[in-house]
Amino acid sequence: MTEQQLPTWADPSVSPADLDPQGVSRRGLLRGAGLFGAAFALGTATPALAADNRRLGGDDPRLAYLVGDHHVHSVYSHDAKYTFSQLAAAGAEYGLDWMVFTEHSNFGHAQYGAALEHREILRARAENPRQLIFQGLEWYIPAAEHCTVFTAPGRHEVDLLTRFESAYDGKLLGYTEGAPGAADTARNEAHAVKAIKWLAEQRRTGYVDDVLVLANHPLRLGIDSPHEMRGWRDAAPEIMIGMEGAPGAQGAAIPGWRGATSMRGEYENKPSAQSWPGYPAEAYLTYGGFDWATATVGGLWDSMLAEGRLFSITTNSDAHRIVFDTWKNGDWPAGQNFDNTGKLPDPVNTTAPQPGSDFWPGQFSRTHVGVTRYGYRAVMAGLRAGRVWLDHGHLLDGLDVRLKRDCDHGRGVTLGGRLRVRKGEKLTLNVTVTTASRPNPQGILPELAHVDVIRGSVRGPVADRDAWQAPDTRVVSTTDVSGRKGTYTLRIPLTAGDKPFYVRLRGSDGNRHGAGYLGASVDPHGPIPHTPGDGDPWTDTWFYSNPVFVDVAGA
Repeated sequence: MTEQQLPTWADPSVSPADLDPQGVSRRGLLRGAGLFGAAFALGTATPALAADNRRLGGDDPRLAYLVGDHHVHSVYSHDAKYTFSQLAAAGAEYGLDWMVFTEHSNFGHAQYGAALEHREILRARAENPRQLIFQGLEWYIPAAEHCTVFTAPGRHEVDLLTRFESAYDGKLLGYTEGAPGAADTARNEAHAVKAIKWLAEQRRTGYVDDVLVLANHPLRLGIDSPHEMRGWRDAAPEIMIGMEGAPGAQGAAIPGWRGATSMRGEYENKPSAQSWPGYPAEAYLTYGGFDWATATVGGLWDSMLAEGRLFSITTNSDAHRIVFDTWKNGDWPAGQNFDNTGKLPDPVNTTAPQPGSDFWPGQFSRTHVGVTRYGYRAVMAGLRAGRVWLDHGHLLDGLDVRLKRDCDHGRGVTLGGRLRVRKGEKLTLNVTVTTASRPNPQGILPELAHVDVIRGSVRGPVADRDAWQAPDTRVVSTTDVSGRKGTYTLRIPLTAGDKPFYVRLRGSDGNRHGAGYLGASVDPHGPIPHTPGDGDPWTDTWFYSNPVFVDVAGA
């Protein structure tokens, strides 16, 4: 593979005059982290101190945040439309540093498409070494929905994906809803766990350098039960690292576009025979564009975090068909179809808007991953460590979070990390925000209105694997930041009790909020569903962060 090069915004040989406003802002953040030039290219920043359960405090490295999207579909998916080149170019235009092409499982994909796309990916890596392009798969989970599966570049990356697809994909095995094998729930759930363990074994033995798995749009159909999600995580927590906190298809409810019942994310479903019966009807909606599992303070995501184990969230485009785009699928030559080619015909421009719900990669949804150097393995390591925050509508240019003991002088612990303290100690949560420096792709200059701190007790493993509530989790602090510009730091005091806990962050443009699903005493101004058919995503934007955990000595 061609040697990776720094992106233009991080390359000191590129003049600041040649950067757009986003690039200028990102270069400033990189300089502030002490990672500019060789420090970022070679990873020479101060490493994190080795974990030691007896040592109090913590001092994580300074980080640069790379922007990416782990859920993108091209002509190598049977239900998508765009060429690989169109999507890669769009990602570059909207500032993505990394992308994962996750084509749907299909016999044509396994037999033909995966290898064809791999050749395109190899060419793209050689022709544009400033962009990180991963190859992945959207796995139809036996007994459940979909997952992103992707590997580090290497000689077995495509072989692993197709072997996995053939042996473990629910669609190919006939285990999905409506297929003859769908009714054997226990067998199918066990096969999904077996699949994740198989992936972990390929990493452990060195067949591939790395592999990661994330659940996609988990509550869209209500068929990802809490016990299944815990089972996937527990099968191999080093590779099954989290879920989409917000789905793609964020343009689905633009007023006047798709219809009077449309919802952001295409979360327009009702429970089916395959749905887990413990979910309320409200679980099938999005809240500020976010999945109910994430958006509900004290809900399913918090119930998993309250076990004291990291489970990350992300957001992405799920790009299939872009809103207002004028391209349509090309026509099949005689005798050809997806099953015997693994690739759709290239699209044709009609000059008239075509149906679609998605945005281009990086246009609206962005996942930010903290790294100490630039590269494929660095992105995967940052995702695994949970150094992740996400935003919609380019709400923020930057976010840095550090939790530290007041008696310490170091940088503290960041997202995904653990801070060890004594009972009753005074702590400070330092939240450094860099506001949007330019209008977003919709022409709006986003403005952050508030920052919320959400705190929950860590209670340990649950007795009921289908539990979806964390009764001790609630919003404990809200800071009004309306009108603030540039880079500023909020210093939020916290006190350690006698039990371990975690804190996470959330904020929005302040345009649409109300009492959260579990009540105003838990979440007084959280995201709420929009009116069906009237969900302009650009006027209801949020950011979320992963948690920081706090362990209390002697607890």
